[in-house]
Amino acid sequence: MMMIKKLTTLMLLASASLLPLSSFAADEARCATVNQSDPGWTDIAATNAVSGVVLNALGYQQKVQNLSVALAFQGLKTGQLDVFLGNWMPAQAPVIGKFTEEGAVKVVGANLPAAKFTLAVPDYVAAAGVKDFADLQKYADKFEHKIYGIAPGAPANQNIKKMIDKHDYGLQNWDLVESSESGMLAQVTRAVNRQQWIVFLGWEPHAMNTRFKLTYLSGGDAWFGPHYGSATVNTVTRKDFASQCPNLNRFFTQLKFDVPLENAIITRVLDDKQTPEAAARAELAKRPELLNGWLNGVTTRSGQPAQDAVKKALGI
Repeated sequence: MMMIKKLTTLMLLASASLLPLSSFAADEARCATVNQSDPGWTDIAATNAVSGVVLNALGYQQKVQNLSVALAFQGLKTGQLDVFLGNWMPAQAPVIGKFTEEGAVKVVGANLPAAKFTLAVPDYVAAAGVKDFADLQKYADKFEHKIYGIAPGAPANQNIKKMIDKHDYGLQNWDLVESSESGMLAQVTRAVNRQQWIVFLGWEPHAMNTRFKLTYLSGGDAWFGPHYGSATVNTVTRKDFASQCPNLNRFFTQLKFDVPLENAIITRVLDDKQTPEAAARAELAKRPELLNGWLNGVTTRSGQPAQDAVKKALGI
């Protein structure tokens, strides 16, 4: 009897050794659907689309909810969301701080280390003398005492409000005009077409950098960080995502973008009127080498080689 038990144990061990390594870190059933968030920003729509194309090829489903940044972090805390690809730092530091201090969310790393986010003006405004935050008050009347921002509640808008309230850079009687990203850019388009003065939130990656001739203002380090608002965009997950979804967590930890990729996708969406998914598929097909790093050690949901599945889905 003892001999039979030993043989059975050896057979089980031998059969287990033939299974793919990923089976020992299989995702739980709840990981079949990946819940992500979009604050209504084109760049995050682009990166969500990229991750969605890959996830679908791997046998997962993606669900994206339109939520403000604050609600996205709250959703991660409560487990209603799994992943947020839009943690722009340092702009969002005041919002995410309480969640990281509580251990309610996990910052897994940067997905875009070379972003930019600060106030910008059209080049003709810069040529007329506005190149620094300190120059704004000199020409307050030309700007109609207005700074154009994005959606209400956005951390960057809150920074601008505080800057105005404190009268930093000598700002007196200025107002923040809050709108959606598309609404703000529509206002910029009208101003540029009429050669009117306007100051607004600008960032890269975004198609605005090719659509308009922009100048990012210097001197805003205290509110947007050094080097013209040099920013890092992080991936954030719910706290137990890694333990419950190890395969997915590996993918999202390794998912890294670059400015040219995001600019290309955003341009397809805004200028060529493609869907984010179609734009993401087209650009990934042109740059299949990105998959090497993203999918290292990752499998499909059923345990098959990830790269083969994604390349097949992309037709490459």
